[in-house]
Amino acid sequence: MTSFDPSALLTARTRTADEGAIIRMAQKSRDLRAKGMDVVSLTVGEPDFDTPDHIQQEATAAMKAGFTHYSPVQGIPELRAALSRKLKAENNLDYAAAEICVTNGAKQAIANAVLSLIDQGDEVIMLAPFWVSYEITVRFAGGTPVVLAATVDEDYKVPASRIAAAITPRTKLLILNSPSNPTGAVWSANELEAIAEIVRLHPRMMVLSDEIYEYIMFDGRMASIGALPGMRERTITVNGFSKGFAMTGWRLGFAAAVEPVTRAMVRMQGTITTGANQFVQRAAIAALEGPREEVERMRLRYRARRDMVLAGLRAIEGVRIGSIPATFYAFPDVSALLGRKAGNHVMDTTDRLCDWLLEEHGVAVVPGTAFGAPGSIRLSFAASEADIQKALDRMSSALKSLA
Repeated sequence: MTSFDPSALLTARTRTADEGAIIRMAQKSRDLRAKGMDVVSLTVGEPDFDTPDHIQQEATAAMKAGFTHYSPVQGIPELRAALSRKLKAENNLDYAAAEICVTNGAKQAIANAVLSLIDQGDEVIMLAPFWVSYEITVRFAGGTPVVLAATVDEDYKVPASRIAAAITPRTKLLILNSPSNPTGAVWSANELEAIAEIVRLHPRMMVLSDEIYEYIMFDGRMASIGALPGMRERTITVNGFSKGFAMTGWRLGFAAAVEPVTRAMVRMQGTITTGANQFVQRAAIAALEGPREEVERMRLRYRARRDMVLAGLRAIEGVRIGSIPATFYAFPDVSALLGRKAGNHVMDTTDRLCDWLLEEHGVAVVPGTAFGAPGSIRLSFAASEADIQKALDRMSSALKSLA
């Protein structure tokens, strides 16, 4: 019989579809816990709160009312109308219900947008540090990522002048994530206007604005680049329910754009999946239009944890971190620690440093290589205060021991 190797049939595309370090560190944490090790994991960006009760109750009521069948690919009209009202009231974005596509999570909204705009060889500007899925999705579509990096001294925000210098005739998209995963950075209205001024000069260029963390703001106000003059038709605004409403497992996101772009995104979604879960969409209306006390309670808890993390990290020699105005992530620069030793082992990369923190000290964090910033590490403080303090104590002891 002829030998058969199915792996030889796999496409190059499958090798790019990997979130790498985040999944690796989360799985390694689970494996060590299964062996009995006490591990504090600050790897995954998932709220540790349950979805507010009134949202859960609406989903149950919708199921009992028979909303358990396929929904329209674009989303139910009632939710799209509610999203149109939300965008106008909260973000000053004027999109009709027909210009909104409801998706199976915000990640699908991003994929829909990239697959609708990017052809082989098109260039996409990505501002590092960036969420790992952006680069994966761009490569999946055949696009060429153009990575522009900012440092902790720049508050991890690439200045508009550097964006302008990177634009070529092949540039088609700029991906902007404000508030940012992994850094918590927030672009001010003035900073966004400087970027918009550049984008408006280029007839082939659009912006994908990922605003999934808008309800987890601690300092200042969030602005939407699509609300600026001349940017409505140039912007695809992506958002969702997972972070602010603690609805990660519900898998619901959305995108808003001018109608030709939205129609293309709906075609992409209809080809790959179909409409999002109908009773979840009904519950999402309750999230948007119901009480926000629980959302505010979660935000205040995250803010208190942010303060804990900043105090703990700033007390460690060799660790540099700026402010964290939003999100539940810290992204300290640890480049000053690279090259130091633990016994005979040299911490020459953040990947090696993170493996050592986990294997020897029971703290799981993510190396910055996953986010285009190899000198930093990411901690999620969507965890209990007790676990955060334990992780900070362990990290402090471990990092101070490096020779």
